[in-house]
Amino acid sequence: MVKMETAELETDLSLFKYDSLEQLPPQYRDLETSERTERIEAALEELGDDVVILGHNYQRQEIVEHADFIGDSYQLSKEAANADAEYVIFGGVTFMAESADIITDDDQTVILPSMEASCPMAGMAEALQVDSAWAEITAAAPDANIIPITYMNSYADLKAFCASQGGLVCTSSNAHKAFEYAFEKGDTVLFLPDKHLGENTAHRLGMEDRIAEWDPWDPEGKDADEVAESDIILWDGYCQVHERFTEAHIEQVRAEHDDAKVIVHPECRREVVEAADKAGSTATICETVASADPGETWAIGTEIHLTEHLKRWHPEVNVLPLCGDACMDCNAMRQIDPNYLTWVVEELVAGRERNVIEVAPEEKDLAGLALERMLEI
Repeated sequence: MVKMETAELETDLSLFKYDSLEQLPPQYRDLETSERTERIEAALEELGDDVVILGHNYQRQEIVEHADFIGDSYQLSKEAANADAEYVIFGGVTFMAESADIITDDDQTVILPSMEASCPMAGMAEALQVDSAWAEITAAAPDANIIPITYMNSYADLKAFCASQGGLVCTSSNAHKAFEYAFEKGDTVLFLPDKHLGENTAHRLGMEDRIAEWDPWDPEGKDADEVAESDIILWDGYCQVHERFTEAHIEQVRAEHDDAKVIVHPECRREVVEAADKAGSTATICETVASADPGETWAIGTEIHLTEHLKRWHPEVNVLPLCGDACMDCNAMRQIDPNYLTWVVEELVAGRERNVIEVAPEEKDLAGLALERMLEI
């Protein structure tokens, strides 16, 4: 198998889990900003409490300004579950909408404005690929009791797979607790799909010397002995946004701003996390800036839209993008644009549901079990 480039991963098999991949109708493609805003607000007023809009931290301003809740993926899913709304419109990516469908009531319908909003990192660990790798890994380490853990940034079928093998889901905030849970149940962890979060978690637990990496793209490059001797097996996946940050970016921002502190997401490379002043989830990043003293300078190592939001929300703090103009937005999040939002809310007013995300019942039950295990820790 040839390793796919990141751009190719943006359109992956997840798009074909659902009945249709609907394109934005031509009449919605060239809306002026003012008209679009008026139409969204009018539709939402008519829908009232029947709809709740979730805006991920990485979404553009034109989406989050219409959101009832703004936050990270699992936090938003919980907000949806606690809402009475019949319709949940998720301004995020596919796996987030799937998570919302898993934990919301059966009478709630989850809608993703654009089905093309498919996370490249989640696409690096497709279920069929993981099934094949699992057979190889368990054959390479026949005496090991391997517990799989998947990061929240994965598709529902991978969450279901982990549950079926005694594993669970984790977030960037509780990954270390998930590892501890797994080691109570077994003696080896397979962590998917983000190798950087896995490595940073292993380092936090003092287990950085007990790691093997599993590259699903290189059938000849795997060392069965190394896998058998390791306590932690990291899947070779990554986030294209967070992998972009380097130690040089931190050195540069500190050279240009003597008082700068740096906070990065744990999806960043190990050496970047090591060089930063602090690392944490999007919620931790938001809390850090919110609690900063006026005049403090914080350089943010995560998706650029969150950095821009923090600038607006906390003008008393000097908020900088860690890699300056080279910082990236999330290509998948970009697919949720305001024209798509206009379309799906107006269709709901007309009584039509577009781009419904619905996880298959058996898969939903198992994925829910993986989430329940996470909540136990």
